[in-house]
Amino acid sequence: MIELSVPNITCDQCAATIKRAVKGVDEGASCDVDVDAKRVRLESPYPVSDFIEALEEVGYAAMVPRV
Repeated sequence: MIELSVPNITCDQCAATIKRAVKGVDEGASCDVDVDAKRVRLESPYPVSDFIEALEEVGYAAMVPRV
């Protein structure tokens, strides 16, 4: 499970854009966007850096949250 913090998620449209970006990296990835928590959780064998880059390309800063 990959979890990303995406602080500038504000609405369902943001969530849809993020899901499209994730699917652009890995069509088979499962993806859950929690708008209220500003978190993205996904399952994929691809490296987290691929998803961070894809989200940045569509305008969303993403980072692995500190534990």
